[in-house]
Amino acid sequence: MPEKFEWIKEEMEALKQQGLRTHIRTIGSACGPWMVVDGKKVLNFCSNNYLGLANHPRLKEAARAAVQIWGVGPAAVRSIAGTLELHRTLEERLAAFKGVEDALYVQSGFCANQAAIPPMVGKGDVIFTDRLNHASIIDGCRLSSARVVVYEHCDVEDCERAIKENLGQYRRALLITDGVFSMDGDIAPLDRLFELCQRHDIITMVDDAHGEGVLGRGGRGIVDHFQLNGKFDLEIGTLSKAFGVMGGVIAGSSTVIDWIRQKARPFLFSSAVTAADTAACLAAVDLLEESTDLVELLWENTRYFKDGMRSAGFDIGASVTPITPVMIGDATLAQHFSRMLFDCDPGIFAMPIGYPTVPQGKARIRVMISASHSRDDLDLGLDIFTRIGKSVGII
Repeated sequence: MPEKFEWIKEEMEALKQQGLRTHIRTIGSACGPWMVVDGKKVLNFCSNNYLGLANHPRLKEAARAAVQIWGVGPAAVRSIAGTLELHRTLEERLAAFKGVEDALYVQSGFCANQAAIPPMVGKGDVIFTDRLNHASIIDGCRLSSARVVVYEHCDVEDCERAIKENLGQYRRALLITDGVFSMDGDIAPLDRLFELCQRHDIITMVDDAHGEGVLGRGGRGIVDHFQLNGKFDLEIGTLSKAFGVMGGVIAGSSTVIDWIRQKARPFLFSSAVTAADTAACLAAVDLLEESTDLVELLWENTRYFKDGMRSAGFDIGASVTPITPVMIGDATLAQHFSRMLFDCDPGIFAMPIGYPTVPQGKARIRVMISASHSRDDLDLGLDIFTRIGKSVGII
């Protein structure tokens, strides 16, 4: 009789043979341009710490002070006894930052999509979604029980075809797109998608996880970038990337946000975000509203590094954001390339990305540029990437 979990062993071995088994490294220091990873100090090209706020002294002090006042945990869901004054203050500040009427603060960006989608559509409704939308959007769509219609990536014409073929069969419709696509670094044609949805009276939703703190005036995001503030029905964000902390936000009109407060299951059935996280997020909003310096430095570093990678001969895809995919193709080679980067002295922490996160044959090393990187850091990274790229025949 076969062992109960023999199938897991076989599947894991198959992942290993295909170069798709994930090796999870362990972090031994605070997030910054240099980190201790698996006991080794390395140049960090792997985190979503766009503005370098994850270890910023003002955020740490805000978190420390909040623990002294509010304790370490709310010990309740938001709808029963877990909504702190800090939560409401952050929601008001985020709504103002986004240029909308209201916002809802939840546990993560992943939770935000699961919280926002099911209250807006259900059985008898239809969702139009970009083929490369994030897994949290895919899961949120599944939870809604609505019919899901996929349109080709950033293809407005294909989206319109899908709408015309399906819209009349359903009660109401929702269009969802990522703002910045996290694996490729390209951005959605939000202005054209908005115009299309206006013509067909479709609810609009954008996940701006990688656009907040990066695009728009002072990092206000992709909606601001396209000057659509207050026009998109739902704007989803995360506070774990450019903001450097933890949590998700759902922003929009007071009518829509109040409805989601009544119906969103992650909000109703999972404990509230801690006071320390909330206070640190407020400190991040303060910094972004006070100055655009960090956002400008992020883009200066991005242009410098990308220009260097292109000059060296690397294929960095169609990225127009600080996300820099170094296209490898073969998943096994991408894993080998990542190990070679790490094993250098000094080493570089830049993880390989393969299927199912990206399509088969599209494996890559994803480099994440930060405002906290110095010019010396970027030059070192360019030098090591170039040497290894030549040694393995990528360039």
